[in-house]
Amino acid sequence: MDAPRPSNETDRLAALYALGVLDTEAEKDFDDIVALASNVCGVPMSLVSLIDTDRQWFKARIGTDLTETSRDISFCSHAILGRDLLVVPDARQDARFADNPQVTQPEGVRFYAGAPLITTDGFGLGTLCVVDSEPRRLDMEQLQALRALARQVTAQLELRRYAVTLANTTARLQELERRKDELAALVGGELKASLRLMDVYLEGLGRTGYHDAELADLVGHAAAAHVRGLRDLLDHLLRLADAGAGHDSLHMRQIDLTRLTQRAVEAVRPIAATKQIWILNQAGGPALPIVADPVRLEQVLMQLLFAAVKYTPSGGRVRVGTEIESGPAVRLDDMDLPDGMRPDLFPHLYYGAIANPATVPGPDRGLAVAKRILDAHHATVALSDRPGDGTSLHVVFPFAEQETDRDLIAV
Repeated sequence: MDAPRPSNETDRLAALYALGVLDTEAEKDFDDIVALASNVCGVPMSLVSLIDTDRQWFKARIGTDLTETSRDISFCSHAILGRDLLVVPDARQDARFADNPQVTQPEGVRFYAGAPLITTDGFGLGTLCVVDSEPRRLDMEQLQALRALARQVTAQLELRRYAVTLANTTARLQELERRKDELAALVGGELKASLRLMDVYLEGLGRTGYHDAELADLVGHAAAAHVRGLRDLLDHLLRLADAGAGHDSLHMRQIDLTRLTQRAVEAVRPIAATKQIWILNQAGGPALPIVADPVRLEQVLMQLLFAAVKYTPSGGRVRVGTEIESGPAVRLDDMDLPDGMRPDLFPHLYYGAIANPATVPGPDRGLAVAKRILDAHHATVALSDRPGDGTSLHVVFPFAEQETDRDLIAV
């Protein structure tokens, strides 16, 4: 049975195309997520599936060599119609899928579970799904982990778009900065004199009603001579406003870093539980006001926490806290295991986020993207790694101006 099209299909496709992800190369960040989903759910196949106009395309996959299939036989096209998991324990017993060619063929699809990839604007782009040729059911821990991993996929996709937008905005601002001296000379010199001349003429005309033909002739010549200068000035100001307030720019406001960190911890905790990793949440205590984009910063913190979980051996410990250092700070400690095993987080954070080789995409592109978003928040990032202590990451933000508790936005 073909799935009906979502009621917001046109806008949904526009949101998908805006990400610029379709038909891109495989990336380790997404490959790691499908591998973890497959392992957590105990199934041979997992996919990051994006639903295009007439196909589903796989950004990441494990357990199949296919890169896309027709949309009309896609389980995921049904999953994006909802907001939560679509679980099909046995497709042969489900009227929507019993006659699907993927089900009727030998060793076909029997089990499917798909978590929709919902953007912050509410559009279902596709799913993170797991598939098996045997009927099965998932327990609560597996379902929670699949939801959490799907949120990681969406966060990765959206952060990449915002990183590109920030880079483009920075380039525009640098171009405008190069023209600043030229425009300053225009405004402070010839244009200022011409405007003063116009002001004198209009003030006299308004006060006395007398038309000074000679002065009017000077005003006319001055205006004609500087029309291009005025046009350049207005164009410069409009481009400056556009660079700083575009549709995809960060939406900064005062928020509570402590509360935001707690939310990020709870979003990643189901994934940690599947690896028997204990997250010690010390992000409590008083509010720490900062100025930030709450949606993008929460996604960044989720990305950093997910990296800690991903590169920590099973049974490890991750400690997260908020405190005051030189400013409001988040501290993430990937702690050594009692038997002397070391977490593998340090090189990934260093080469992916700290060194940040912008011109050479590495295996941890998501960390490099997170660093760009932190840079836009004027946050400083410090990293250390010591035997016996493990890896410690400090992200320090500037102090927000003091406001009353009533003015602090809870997120």
